[in-house]
Amino acid sequence: MTSKADLVKMIMTAKGEEKADLVIKNVKILDIISGAIAPSDIAICKDRIVGTHATYSGNKEIDGTNLFAVPGFIDTHLHIESSLVTPLEFDRCVLPYGVTTIICDPHEIANVIGVKGIKYFLDSAQEAIMDIRVNLSSCVPATKFETSGASLSLEDIIPFMQHEKVIGLAEMMNFPGVLNCDSEILEKLQKFQNIHIDGHAPLLSGKSLNAYMAAKIHTDHEATSAKEAREKLQKGMNILIREGSVSKDLDALAEILDENTSSFLALCTDDRNPLDIAKEGHLDGLIRRLIAKGCPLHHVYRVASFSAARIFGLKDRGIIGPGYRADIVLLKNLQNCEVSHVISAGRLVTDELFKKRKKITPVGFSSVKSRPLKGEDFICKAKKGENLTPVIGIKKGLIITFRKEASLEQDENGLKADIKQDVIKLAIIERHGKNGNIARSFVNGFGLEKGAIASSVGHDSHNITVIGASDEDMAIAVNRVIEMDGGFAVAMNGKVSASLALPIAGLMSEKPFEIIAKDLDILHQKAKQLGCVLDEPFLQLSFLALPVIPHLKMTDYGLFDVDRLDFIS
Repeated sequence: MTSKADLVKMIMTAKGEEKADLVIKNVKILDIISGAIAPSDIAICKDRIVGTHATYSGNKEIDGTNLFAVPGFIDTHLHIESSLVTPLEFDRCVLPYGVTTIICDPHEIANVIGVKGIKYFLDSAQEAIMDIRVNLSSCVPATKFETSGASLSLEDIIPFMQHEKVIGLAEMMNFPGVLNCDSEILEKLQKFQNIHIDGHAPLLSGKSLNAYMAAKIHTDHEATSAKEAREKLQKGMNILIREGSVSKDLDALAEILDENTSSFLALCTDDRNPLDIAKEGHLDGLIRRLIAKGCPLHHVYRVASFSAARIFGLKDRGIIGPGYRADIVLLKNLQNCEVSHVISAGRLVTDELFKKRKKITPVGFSSVKSRPLKGEDFICKAKKGENLTPVIGIKKGLIITFRKEASLEQDENGLKADIKQDVIKLAIIERHGKNGNIARSFVNGFGLEKGAIASSVGHDSHNITVIGASDEDMAIAVNRVIEMDGGFAVAMNGKVSASLALPIAGLMSEKPFEIIAKDLDILHQKAKQLGCVLDEPFLQLSFLALPVIPHLKMTDYGLFDVDRLDFIS
């Protein structure tokens, strides 16, 4: 809480009668309201901007000559776990790209270890330099059609509601539960009616969309076409333009961003790995691309800051003006969003600032409880009288999947992968030690010609997912994941060719993001040696087990038709 003495200092500093704690001198401020650019000093006291469009002196000063000042960027929906590093390491990774606020859903770790995971994220948020805000996971497990490591009731999350870092209820993925007035879902929605409820409504339209929004769910990051987004905007839903490592919707949605819609749009990454961050940046990369596509410049920066803050009720930030939180990005170039300096809550972001943080002990070790497997565990036999086998079809840049069918050869070891048709085996192995389920099927779109790829990251219940052209290599890859207590593995010709350990709930590493990015690069290279045609096979793999995204998915219980909400026999 701001003290009376602090308020006096802020007012006196704004009047120019006391020195500011920090002044950015001679910088050009982009007005995200009008688009005007004006030279100015920016005076900062504590964590607050106290003066603009005037001249100030400070105890510390930054020369802003030839630089542009814009408000700090806000990522409105993401899962830190998908960066494969801890929350504090994610802080160090992303903040230098100008992302001063993130709104995360600890849904992934909660599905593995429950409330312990949420508490770990909230404890980490208290130490982070960037402002990490949390939406409390709404769907753990996401559905009743899979085996998760934990289950969260309303009573489990209520104790966190008053935490200063909590915004509201995270993405309501179980939209069928909303539409069917599921009692447990209704209890959660009722409890959060007066605060934020985050949406998740892929392809929902018409009266079904009306019904979903009637529960006071007014954000969505799952729109994958301009037509879908425009209907949602027309009905008052705020659209979060998503561009992650797998879900790439920016190109399809860029056309909806204009001077009429910018106050109702925001940006998010959802799931983005550290290798892509190193190559492309974070929200700065999205801003660059939107501007390059002809979206009005100051409206793009408005979407990345003030609009995001408004949508999520963060009234203290998003504008460079007196009284607002001092989250500021200094850019060398507005068109290219080239970051020079970042100020977070009035502090210049440096390596030394990160070193001052208190360490938070990770949780979720020893979460992989699967038994070692053999090649014969992946034998998949066709039903009598069936000539065509259902196959999950994937497309690059989408987590929406498609139902296909293939005619596959069968021998004494069951149905065989068909490399010519790009149809390989897929299996989901329950890893929480509850039932030992193994589901087997086929997938199209990875391009594998040999070997196997396995992962303990499998949204949302995070069982082990493996694909392969060889049963033996599938077993080798899975066993490496089990041995590491979670992670990624690539196997070829009877041995592991690359692996990455993720022992924190089978989702994250304790290592620095720079090392994870290098290890991930090696894994990608090894995956390409198998013939993989995808830029990010591991995250694409992780979404094959997500039964809340159309159309055909597979959980540890079997193939699941998302449109019918039923298993394929």
